[in-house]
Amino acid sequence: MSDAGPLVGVVTVSHSKAVAESVAQLASALAGDEGRVPLAAAGGTPDGGLGTSSELIAAAAREVDRGAGVALLVDLGSAVLTVKAMLAEGDELPGGARLVDAPFLEGAVAAVVTASTGADLAAVAAAAEEAYGYRKE
Repeated sequence: MSDAGPLVGVVTVSHSKAVAESVAQLASALAGDEGRVPLAAAGGTPDGGLGTSSELIAAAAREVDRGAGVALLVDLGSAVLTVKAMLAEGDELPGGARLVDAPFLEGAVAAVVTASTGADLAAVAAAAEEAYGYRKE
């Protein structure tokens, strides 16, 4: 893992703008990355309601794309379906964008921590996915 190249970007996608932004802020703070990792939130609808918006997701992904890939972490339901549809269409998201199958909060923290080391997209996704194994007992 190296700091030589661009960092993987991370997008948190939620049905709620406040939730997407809070998860992104907490992940950044817990990672101690001080804004180093390109990180954006895409939550809710353009009018501020609950839901998902392909336009907001695409804009957030473009914002964090530095050429090393974009890890998309989603909360549930239609957020998953929206990102899957966007990836299938192939023209709304930057090349190298990837839906990461991980717990939303824990996965976001792991993704940002790993991205901050200069890891590639596969390693960022793997770290986020490993968060399924975190035990809380």
